[in-house]
Amino acid sequence: MADLSSQSQLIPNLPDDIALQCLARVPRSHHPVLSLVSKSWRCILSSTALYTTRSILRTTETFLYLNIRVNSTFHWYTLFHNLTFTNPEKPRKLFPLSSIPTKPIGPAYAVLGSRIYLIGGSIGDIPSNNVWVYDCRLNCWEMGPRMRIGREFAAAGVVNGKIYVMGGCVVDNWARSMNWAEVFDPMTGLWTALPSPIEVRDKWMHASAVVGEKMYAMADRGGVVYDVGGCEWGSVSKRLDLGWRGRAAVVGGLLYCYDYLGKIRGYDVKEDVWKELKGVDKGLTGCVLCGKAKGGVRRLTLCVRRSKCGRIKMEG
Repeated sequence: MADLSSQSQLIPNLPDDIALQCLARVPRSHHPVLSLVSKSWRCILSSTALYTTRSILRTTETFLYLNIRVNSTFHWYTLFHNLTFTNPEKPRKLFPLSSIPTKPIGPAYAVLGSRIYLIGGSIGDIPSNNVWVYDCRLNCWEMGPRMRIGREFAAAGVVNGKIYVMGGCVVDNWARSMNWAEVFDPMTGLWTALPSPIEVRDKWMHASAVVGEKMYAMADRGGVVYDVGGCEWGSVSKRLDLGWRGRAAVVGGLLYCYDYLGKIRGYDVKEDVWKELKGVDKGLTGCVLCGKAKGGVRRLTLCVRRSKCGRIKMEG
């Protein structure tokens, strides 16, 4: 507990090591209130020591983070569960994150470990190569390694612990052409150019998803797929190209998104077929899909306007 030596005792008459284990067992939804107790509690709740202890005790939790537009500005929130059930009508609560220093328009997003990467986007109508990183453990933003070129509305995904990004730039010179696609290795902290065919570099992406070791990116005119394992580029199937609209979520190897009629459908990459998701209201507007598979349980989360959120347990 050397990092706490300069702070007051966490809990009176209790060793800090024991106090830390007590705090590590408290759900994160209570941390905003606990941080008001004292300066020492506020420091420990945003420290790596607490996260390490929670990992050892296996009390870490999974949360949904949302980037919500309020009036004309986007703000980041995390969705907390009301574990005390003090208000049955509001079982979940959105808690604001610390404010990001700059708010670019049209960035790409990727999640790697406990960090959310906000990639590129335009600032003052100029595509940026900035990368902002949000550490979910410490509730803070920091500037990450910059990309080789600026991008806006690019496609991004994580495969085998690396971030792949493509498109979102005008290939009007050699540098942008050669760096149309890049890959980020968190172990080295470096972005490197990813060789890509000339014929795909004029495409502008509007959605992306990762299924297995393949990254799929949809464009205005035909989508592309990059096989990371085989280092091969290709075109997506016609069925996927015609049926994929907007952002998607992947659960259990199926790619879920909305069709023109407001139905949620899942695309089976192996069978090249769309399957309608049963048991969900049709015509939902303003929805965001998020997929998660953990411990053999697969869930698809739907976030709808008016702050409603629900989970669907996937069978099979």
